[in-house]
Amino acid sequence: MTLDPVRYPKSVFDPADSEFFGAFAAIALLGQDLHPLKSIAADRIYGTGVYALYYYGDYEYYAPIRGTETPIYVGKADPPSGARTPRQQGTGLTERLNKHQSNIALAESLSVEDFQCRRLVVASGWQIAAENALIGLFSPIWNKQTTILQGFGKHGDDPKTRANKRSPWDTLHPGRKWAADPEQEDAKTIERIREDITQHYKIYPPFTDAHAIIQQLISKVGVDSF
Repeated sequence: MTLDPVRYPKSVFDPADSEFFGAFAAIALLGQDLHPLKSIAADRIYGTGVYALYYYGDYEYYAPIRGTETPIYVGKADPPSGARTPRQQGTGLTERLNKHQSNIALAESLSVEDFQCRRLVVASGWQIAAENALIGLFSPIWNKQTTILQGFGKHGDDPKTRANKRSPWDTLHPGRKWAADPEQEDAKTIERIREDITQHYKIYPPFTDAHAIIQQLISKVGVDSF
């Protein structure tokens, strides 16, 4: 057997690679201006893509991320089939953020004024890779993937017709009508939620500056790829 004398490259620049694109999309999102969440309704834009919510209030459980570069939640808005331009994508990004604003406003222990957001319009079909990169980087505690405070994105289950337990998000932030039935069981106790949050921030310390985030992204995809 003859060995190949030509060495294979350590890395290959492939802009179509989902992990590579996701990292670039995450960096691009960080470059977007912060906007008060309450202002989004009056600042509508065309486009779908990804977004991040940041917390600036004084709720004790969220003290570690208050005013940091670590979002409390990231998400995506999917485009309609066949959409190419931002106009064809519609206003899904704006609508999704407005929906989140409405949910936060219902919570007795939260205030919309304490939230800011970043949003990034993404080419149709690539929003999933961008969202995955953001979740993998930040592990936001409101995202279901972290299994700590899932339930923020729920759209109103009826506990009388469905055997769902109350989500951790609704346990910690009561106010939404569909989670107010006293007979509905909590998926987690408040004590367990507090423990999970404390442990989470020990494992995933919040980012305090954008430079550290960029370095982390570079390490994920390989510095030679940039």
